[in-house]
Amino acid sequence: MISERSIERKHLTLRTRIKRLARKTICFSKLEKMHDIVIGLFINVYEFGLVI
Repeated sequence: MISERSIERKHLTLRTRIKRLARKTICFSKLEKMHDIVIGLFINVYEFGLVI
């Protein structure tokens, strides 16, 4: 069973490690496709340890 705390911890990790998800930052994706690629790569490395 996944607890709310573990879900919130993952969201916090995403926001702190991927500046594209944080507010008021100059690091952003101009294309939605690039945004999806960066987040997908991070999830692969963070969750599965896979480097593509």
